[in-house]
Amino acid sequence: MMAGILTLKKHRLLHDLTQKEAAKEIGVSAEVLSKWERGITFPTPPNIDKLCELYDTNYMLINFYPNIPLKGTKGK
Repeated sequence: MMAGILTLKKHRLLHDLTQKEAAKEIGVSAEVLSKWERGITFPTPPNIDKLCELYDTNYMLINFYPNIPLKGTKGK
């Protein structure tokens, strides 16, 4: 599902997954996924690969810093 550049949370919601469900698929705790979604911590490259596979996207289409709007977006 290609939906443009979205935050991790928006990718997860587009796939109708809870944090707990997505975290289980990736192999991390829901707390870790929550920190990634809030931009507090950053996933490792192997976990980025797992996220991309789960959300059917590539890392270039994930905004890992949700509190910093990307150029050309309206912060959504």
